[in-house]
Amino acid sequence: MIDFFNTLLYPIKLGEAWVMYAWHWLFDVIGLPTGWAWALSIVGLTVVVRILLFPLFVKQIHSSRRMQLIQPEMQKIQKKYKGKRDPESQKAQQQEIMALYKRTGTNPFSSCLPILIQSPFFFALFQLLNNLKAQSEGKMDAIGPITQQVAAQIESSRIFGASLSDHFLGTQSLNVKILTGVLIVLMSVTTFTTQHQLMRKNMPAAALDNPFAKQQKILIYLMPLFFAISGVNFPIGVLIYWLTTNVWSMGQQFYVIRNMPAPGSAAYKAMEARDKRKGRATKHVTVPGLEGESDTAASVAVEEPKPRQRQQPVSKKRSKKKGRS
Repeated sequence: MIDFFNTLLYPIKLGEAWVMYAWHWLFDVIGLPTGWAWALSIVGLTVVVRILLFPLFVKQIHSSRRMQLIQPEMQKIQKKYKGKRDPESQKAQQQEIMALYKRTGTNPFSSCLPILIQSPFFFALFQLLNNLKAQSEGKMDAIGPITQQVAAQIESSRIFGASLSDHFLGTQSLNVKILTGVLIVLMSVTTFTTQHQLMRKNMPAAALDNPFAKQQKILIYLMPLFFAISGVNFPIGVLIYWLTTNVWSMGQQFYVIRNMPAPGSAAYKAMEARDKRKGRATKHVTVPGLEGESDTAASVAVEEPKPRQRQQPVSKKRSKKKGRS
């Protein structure tokens, strides 16, 4: 089973090895120390992966927004079958929910897609960095440009006195423990900030008052704790990748929340205030399948530029005629 998993990850591992090697070559040409060149090559790898996944991120944003906007309709269905535990009622409720998803073009699993797609990249990098020592000792074959010599170079390179393959539990070095500790704390804080920003700024009040939202609130506090516990087993290079991913996600999310907020949310009200100050109007586009329902639940704010009327040129003769009349 493990061999099958490794075989599936090998093409991703090979691609990541080449991307890291290319970024290292660039940073080496600039004149950065070897340790920092390899550390920043992981940052560069993260940027490449996130750019490739950007279309999925946009799809996730649209899916998350639709899920938020249909919450009032979802609550109506849940209220309709509240207290009814018999199989027929449960089946009818599920059918109405699925019909709502179909009518509005909503896919509840789309919001999880980017996370699932990112997982192979994460595990491939984990293997790539975790096997550096074995590669440098000639116990494992080369992976693309990461030959035994290159693996030994990465292993011997240092940032703040730590190697990229070091992890918290695998060393007695104080430098390694401090660096991994700082990275784990930053990783947990950025995870919490990203989720908190989404829940508090970009979700309408109606979408926060349901069991799903309450579960999400609990996860906001549990996820950073989970990452803090599991992070002690990850190499420093993987922690750098994870932290860079979180910072990138936080920046992307801030931009989207500011410019495309969900109607009824705090971010939407802030955008309305900005538009009012700048004298811009907004147009409400209904979500398919919710036309005629609640405007708050079914609208998306889109900036509507005011059309400029073109002034037709008037000839001197026509101008004189207008003056006489």
